[in-house]
This record gives sequence, structure tokens and C-alpha cells, in this order.
Amino acid sequence: MHEDDRRAPAAEVFDALGPDYEKAFAASEPHRASLRWLLERLAPGSRVLDVGSGTGRPTAQTLTEAGHRVLGVDVSPVMVDLAGRQVPEAVFRLADIRGLALEDASFDAACVYFSLLQMSRAEQSAVVAKLGRAVRPGGPVVLATVPLDVEGAEGLFMGQPVRVTSFGAEAFTELVTEAGLSVLAEEQAVFTPAHPEAVPEPHLFLHCRRDAG
Repeated sequence: MHEDDRRAPAAEVFDALGPDYEKAFAASEPHRASLRWLLERLAPGSRVLDVGSGTGRPTAQTLTEAGHRVLGVDVSPVMVDLAGRQVPEAVFRLADIRGLALEDASFDAACVYFSLLQMSRAEQSAVVAKLGRAVRPGGPVVLATVPLDVEGAEGLFMGQPVRVTSFGAEAFTELVTEAGLSVLAEEQAVFTPAHPEAVPEPHLFLHCRRDAG
């Protein structure tokens, strides 16, 4: 499904949420623990791709404060503008990762925190495979999603209409391994965003390494 076929494209949803999204997820300890895992595996001055970079916080900010070079990619103009102002040490691009050309092994690491959910299953698979190729062999890749077996499910996210597609935990892990990534650690949690219209969400964090070859 293409973005303009959706009732609520990701760009529209996150343009509308703006800084409210950052506030709603600021207390996520599993996200911060995931970033600590990533930082422990990065050499000084690593080049990191942050897909769905949002407001730049906490991901890009945490990485740049540790001395790493971050390229953030997001489809929301509002989010890219916020991120550029909040984390000026990083570079942010208004782009759709599905159509963005990435050179093989051009990044030391990549992370994707909850930015696959408005893509089709085929698109999610293609994006994860693309990221696997874009990271150097042996480099870490972190992926976080909502592990539900749903396809084109309509609902509300923090008051915004969305259409969500995802995989159950086992199926998502299989997708990741088929993309040439080895899962080194896994974290599952339930998190309720700090927003009056939010509901508890299951979260799955996969901490991976690009296989050699």
C-alpha cells in the first residue's frame, strides 16, 4: 500500500502530533536501555542511521552526545524541523526510507524505533533488508515495533486516525533473520504513552548484528 492510499499517512499523523509524541514516550525506560545497548557496541565517532527520527529525542540526541555522527530520516516535515532545532549536531533529512538510496556498508549502525508500523508487510521486509545491507558487516542494528499480528487495522493513536500493519513477535524475528541479521538480545515490555488518549502498547526491541558476508 502506498502512502497516499492511506487515510492517515505517517507524515500527516506525526505532523499533527509534533512535540506531543516526544512527551508521550519520554518515560520509556526500555527505549533508553536499548540505546545503552547500542552505545556499548559503537566505536568512537560511528556513523549511525536513525530511521523515523521524529523529534530527535531521545535517540539522535543520545547518540550525538556520545560523539557519534547521526543521519536521521523522517517523512514528517514538522518532525524534521523540530529535530533539526533540538539536536543541531545531527543531520536530518525529509525522506521516505522506502525510496531512499543507501550504499552498502555505508553506516556503522542503524536503528528503527517504531517507524515501520504504517508500512505494508512487504515494505517492512524490504526496509529491514535494506538496512541490513546499509550497515557494515558486524555492525549493530536495533529494531523496535509493536508485536501484533495485524494487517491494515484501523484505529486511533493518541487521537490521530491510523492504519497499522505489524507482525507477531516470532514472525518479526523471522523477518529480521531472513534479512541477514542475527538477533543478539530481545526485550519485550508494555508501555503506556503519557497522553490522555493513549492505551497500553506491547513493545518489542530486537538488538541485532549484521552477519558477515
